[in-house]
Amino acid sequence: MFGADKGHTPPFDGSRLRVGIVQARFNEGVTNALHAACLAELTALGVRDENITHVTVPGALEVASALQMLARRGDVDALVALGCIIRGETYHFELVANESGAGVTRVALDSGLPVANAILTTENMTQAIVRQIEKGKDAARVAVEMALLKEKLQ
Repeated sequence: MFGADKGHTPPFDGSRLRVGIVQARFNEGVTNALHAACLAELTALGVRDENITHVTVPGALEVASALQMLARRGDVDALVALGCIIRGETYHFELVANESGAGVTRVALDSGLPVANAILTTENMTQAIVRQIEKGKDAARVAVEMALLKEKLQ
């Protein structure tokens, strides 16, 4: 939820982490902003530029497939999904929103890698624009926190 109380976030050191980002190009203005915010936050958390892999795909439905490809390479500690789905006049919105979300979750569970899902699902472009920066930053923090948690628990 936008503006939600997310609790206290302790400082994280992501300097040892390798992060893969998959960005959908559909609604590219929004997804570019998501990516920029995510990248800035990863940098603020210590993740080095050379340890960030960024790929783009046509739309939200293709994100999970690319996440899976990155996971199978075995050279990332966490993944980030970036996309923007805006409700239209047909059932297509529900299909894309539900299937992309399920696909992202499946990659996380099947691979054992943390996957931060920042695929926005909004009613209109205004809602997407309002959320793009916060959600991009959130995705970076989730990826780093969960990768460090995985490291600690293994």
